[in-house]
Amino acid sequence: MPAANDWNAKIIAEFHANDGRVGGNFEGAPLTILHHVGRKSGHEYLAPVMYLPSESDPDTIYVFASAGGAPEHPKWYVNMTAAGKATVEVGTQNYPVTVTELTGAERDRVYSEQVKRYPGFGEYERKNVGIRTIPVLALRRAA
Repeated sequence: MPAANDWNAKIIAEFHANDGRVGGNFEGAPLTILHHVGRKSGHEYLAPVMYLPSESDPDTIYVFASAGGAPEHPKWYVNMTAAGKATVEVGTQNYPVTVTELTGAERDRVYSEQVKRYPGFGEYERKNVGIRTIPVLALRRAA
């Protein structure tokens, strides 16, 4: 796992150095840095992930616990759903959010929109048929 941590650290550093923009595989894609607290350790962790802005609510973004198509949920997903809250960085903004998992038709609608915009998410889903459904979380700016 150290390689993944190094990769994430490089993306996070680039994000911070460039007002929320990065190059490489994520160039031009909407990227957020999730700040989540380990449910066992109590330590804060950072995870860079792509997001989809809500079309109807400017205070909501959606994130996808795809883990690059891995068969397990990412740790940030488990930590954030357990806590029900987190902090996000979007561009140069940093703000607290509430965490809600989408289910059923609403989850499918949002995930399908992400696949239309970024077809790699369709491949992640295909890799997980019969293993897990990739969770979609709504992150709403907290008051």
